[in-house]
Amino acid sequence: MAAPPSQRLRDLARLRRVRDRIDREYAQPLDVEGLARDAGMSAGHLSRQFRLAYGESPYAYLMTRRIERAMALLRRGDMSVTDVCFEVGCSSLGTFSTRFAELVGVPPSVYREEAAGATAGLPACVAKQVTRPVRNREAPAGGRGYADVSHHHTETQHGPLDPLDLPAP
Repeated sequence: MAAPPSQRLRDLARLRRVRDRIDREYAQPLDVEGLARDAGMSAGHLSRQFRLAYGESPYAYLMTRRIERAMALLRRGDMSVTDVCFEVGCSSLGTFSTRFAELVGVPPSVYREEAAGATAGLPACVAKQVTRPVRNREAPAGGRGYADVSHHHTETQHGPLDPLDLPAP
């Protein structure tokens, strides 16, 4: 049986607050149980409703935020993969590296080497957009989880864009 419209609106407002908290506090220790408790929901209800609203679980959303931030730190080139892992709130280098490779298509060490100068000269807002990791699906086999920017695709039509595939100047 479907929830009444007023309950659905309250749930959506709570889900937005949970998502906003993940966006703000991604580097802090967060777990679904704590997020649910603070939102006044059970962990199961939060997970189900979050997936319905945003297309992925709260944990997957949190890891995507962490990987996005890790990509920015790795592009700078002045931090080790281990330091980046802990800086973005991950407590396991193995889990971080596995999830990074799933979303981005290459391990963080390879990304760090390849991407350090790839966004040089691009405004930060553009660099962030073109290097956003793929969400809701794994990176294509044998390729990166970010797409070619040389074809003027929008992210919503064809997935994220890849500055590593920009034509040489």
